Amino acid sequence: MAADHFSGQAAEYAKARPAYPPELFAWLAQHCPTRELAWDCATGNGQAAQALAEHFQRVHATDLSAEQLTQATPHPRIDYRIAPAEISGLADRSCDLVSVAQALHWFSTEAFYAEVKRVLKPGGLFAAWTYSLLQGDAELNAMLSDFHTNIVGRYWPPERRWVDRGYRGMPFPCADIATPEFQIRLEWTSADLLAYLRTWSATRRCIRETGSDPCVALGERLRTIWPQAESRKTIIWPLTLRCGRLE
Repeated sequence: MAADHFSGQAAEYAKARPAYPPELFAWLAQHCPTRELAWDCATGNGQAAQALAEHFQRVHATDLSAEQLTQATPHPRIDYRIAPAEISGLADRSCDLVSVAQALHWFSTEAFYAEVKRVLKPGGLFAAWTYSLLQGDAELNAMLSDFHTNIVGRYWPPERRWVDRGYRGMPFPCADIATPEFQIRLEWTSADLLAYLRTWSATRRCIRETGSDPCVALGERLRTIWPQAESRKTIIWPLTLRCGRLE
């Protein structure tokens, strides 16, 4: 069963985490033979589930964290359930799509993949995506890289290595198919950025273990390159999408 790294910050997570691009969900829907049911596993506050509901008749959205699900917006086509990744509660061969947004690295993959194969229809699609370290201008990138690696680097859980590798080499339940490149692109203030960085599992662990918030010092450093608090910078997260079809 996957560890729960985010229940204690569910409200902050819902406010600060970036939304995924609509083009991603349109592409996934186009590559499903039918669009009756999608299972969004580890849905968190339902970001991906909400987008999937624009394309599928029903969305089964599960998460291990009750606190995360309390932040999810109700939708007539979404059924939110507390459940581990390995036990969906769905019928055999019932899903057109199983999706995992920014969470596959937390799972016990063998048990989860057995569940994916059980619930997917023949020809159904399995999709998992993650985003790498956010990017801005050169000066900002240098600060973010230092924060990620040198300031909170020791606090990352070991599973995080798969995110840094873009899921390359990670076990996968079916043969990969070619996918387009997607990215998240937002215009953020420095306050938006710091709120997001405080949702990192490594940042939260650093605060718990040291009693000090490393984002305070980072905020001071940011003012040297981002002096106007209300000004906005372009922030980009490159997405890695792994996708396969159950034959």
